[in-house]
Amino acid sequence: MNVTLKPFDFAQAVARAGLQPNGLPVEKGEAAQGAGFQDALKKAISSVSESQKEASRLQREVQLDNPTVSIEQTMVAMQKAQIGFQATLQVRNRMVQAYSDIMNMQV
Repeated sequence: MNVTLKPFDFAQAVARAGLQPNGLPVEKGEAAQGAGFQDALKKAISSVSESQKEASRLQREVQLDNPTVSIEQTMVAMQKAQIGFQATLQVRNRMVQAYSDIMNMQV
């Protein structure tokens, strides 16, 4: 088995860490847009919000006896929204727990 290692690219590693080559943090204007945890979290939360809105819309349509919307479709949308919300809640709980653990660390 032939294993070939690529040379270590320090500049690329520093850029991924969000630092300049001199070790200082990258200014907000210089940072790559859409690549951070905050952006991923915003997208996930907006996706959960949209699924909840869709489930509410379908539920309203079923209540108004719209023949184009089935009860099965509505129930699936409601379950998707509930699972997404529960997952978001678990992420939030883990983040709060991690923050609490970090704040309770002795320096």
